[in-house]
Amino acid sequence: MSWMAKLYETYEQGLELDLSQQERLMPISHTLQNAHVNVVIDGSGDFLRASVLEKTQIVLPATEKSAGRSSGEAPHPLADKLQYVAGDYEHYGGLKKPYFDSYKKQLQAWAESEYSHPSIRAVFAYIEKRCLIHDLVDVGICHTNADKHLLTQWPTEFADEPPALFKVLPKEKGQLDQGNALICWSVHIPGESTFDTWTNTDIQQRWIKYDAQSARNNVLCFVSGERLPFAKNHPAKLRHTGDKAKLVSANDASGFTYRGRFVQSENIANVSYQVTQKAHNALRWLIGPRKQAYRNGDQVIVSWAVSGKKAPSPFEDLTSLLDEPMELDPGSNEADLSVELDITVGLGQQFGVALKRYIQGYYKDFSDTPTESVIVMGLDSATPGRMAITYYRDFTARDYLDMLGLWYEQFAWPQRVVKEYTNNNGKKYVKTHWLPGAPTPWAVLNTCYGNIVKSNDALKKQVSERLLPCIVENRPLPEDLLRLAVNRACNPNSGEYWEWERNLGVACALYKGFHHPDRQPDLKKRRSCTMALDKDNCSRDYLFGRLLAYAEKIEKTALSISNIKRPTTSQRLMQRFADRPGSTWLTIYKQLDPYIRQLHSSRTGFIVNREKEIDEIVDAFQAGDFARDVALSGEFLQGFHSQRLALRYPEKKNDKTVEE
Repeated sequence: MSWMAKLYETYEQGLELDLSQQERLMPISHTLQNAHVNVVIDGSGDFLRASVLEKTQIVLPATEKSAGRSSGEAPHPLADKLQYVAGDYEHYGGLKKPYFDSYKKQLQAWAESEYSHPSIRAVFAYIEKRCLIHDLVDVGICHTNADKHLLTQWPTEFADEPPALFKVLPKEKGQLDQGNALICWSVHIPGESTFDTWTNTDIQQRWIKYDAQSARNNVLCFVSGERLPFAKNHPAKLRHTGDKAKLVSANDASGFTYRGRFVQSENIANVSYQVTQKAHNALRWLIGPRKQAYRNGDQVIVSWAVSGKKAPSPFEDLTSLLDEPMELDPGSNEADLSVELDITVGLGQQFGVALKRYIQGYYKDFSDTPTESVIVMGLDSATPGRMAITYYRDFTARDYLDMLGLWYEQFAWPQRVVKEYTNNNGKKYVKTHWLPGAPTPWAVLNTCYGNIVKSNDALKKQVSERLLPCIVENRPLPEDLLRLAVNRACNPNSGEYWEWERNLGVACALYKGFHHPDRQPDLKKRRSCTMALDKDNCSRDYLFGRLLAYAEKIEKTALSISNIKRPTTSQRLMQRFADRPGSTWLTIYKQLDPYIRQLHSSRTGFIVNREKEIDEIVDAFQAGDFARDVALSGEFLQGFHSQRLALRYPEKKNDKTVEE
């Protein structure tokens, strides 16, 4: 129960934070629901008006049973579906069994208790009249047929558009049940500051006190260590309002899942009602309003500091580090941190400085609590009713930040980023940048598997789970992911041009991180890779990559001068070049001959310099390496990409170059 204890502590700490109304933690004995209709009455319980709500979530009072209901009869105390709150639901041909009597009985008990409220008594006075659907039909919210039965679909012969309620209610097989419309109440009482019952904090606190009197047996709570009222049911709706999966659940009345392990199903987890409510509300808060979760379908990976302070996400995209000013650490020297951006020289240094600023900013936030806990927890559900914790780690804040820093530093490589700008005329345009940073899990997924990930949710979850320990525990990158990324980056013809450029950056980053000496346990596979162009690297694979970049640049420049748009020979033969570089280079170089002659007449300085640089690269090969027709490793992509960027953003623009 460590995870529940941490969430319970997070809830207590979160109550002390200064947050807006939308960001506050949900009170216990309440649940989150999508409301569809707002009914307005006066203090005497007389109907005034009603309106349809679109995409409106409200926090409503709930019992222990109703908060986790998936089927059966379990009314909410105040706001609920028409099936519960409308006494005339059955009269209007409701499709489901009416539960008005149980709703009325529960609301009456609250209205007559010492924890009642004028608005609660007004709602009870109104629902006793059993005329809610009648009133909603009169004002055009609900709709009936000739037999005065609620419609399940809007007739096609009607020329009018479907009414508002039909647009917000969920449909099953093309039909809907108006009885599923959730009703929330507004009570206009002179002198009251808040008319909406779901935002009235006084009503919330009165319900919490009333619900605390419910008959529950005291047990030894495994989380708090105290004897407190026992929780029979645990909350659901953690990831969204329609989420029925539970983290703690046991229905041993049928199936006997736990027979032989516990005498009674209640003994599975002795957790008090208050603790489980606060723990689940904290998790719901972190996933929702706090936005500290990475979502991948039903899979959620949430990271948070127990104190409620913001902690960076393991899957955060830091490719914008160089564009955003970072707060300097008080003990650092600003002069030492000022590095001029040069993609060919100081790229790695520039990113290292920006990353240092970023991490030091969080160090500063946690400096007053050096033992602060940061939790990383993964959630997923195999069935609609059961949720599992697929990953759980408890770090100190410094250890967590150190691990993230290692990931971002060791896997840093220029990534393709497209940003939108607005010119002086107000028109928007996009521009491509190459910003250093570790690739996002989504970019890794697309690079390794291509379009198949769009229709394979299981694959997306699996790769995310495999990447998470690499990010937060400094584990080695799985080698199969590296091979997939390298193979796809070697094939420019596998998708759009921008996709190939993205794959190129991701593959180089994965290769760099996989072989990093501080991460790779195999001594034979360890090597250090620089982010910028390394002209001193005489590795066969790296040199072949540089040659391919020069061939692409020469042909592309010649094609651009002639206003011709088509893939270059280097791009078309890149896959073959990776498998048989020696023989393929001869083919590519022969194809360059007409372009070289063309550039000698139109861009003499440019082509002379390029030929000289190609000769220097060929001379750097070790004896016999150039002629060996053996497949290249992923290092050739690093040489290709680094040289490509260096040619695109030259240090000195003395010769006439054509920007791509």
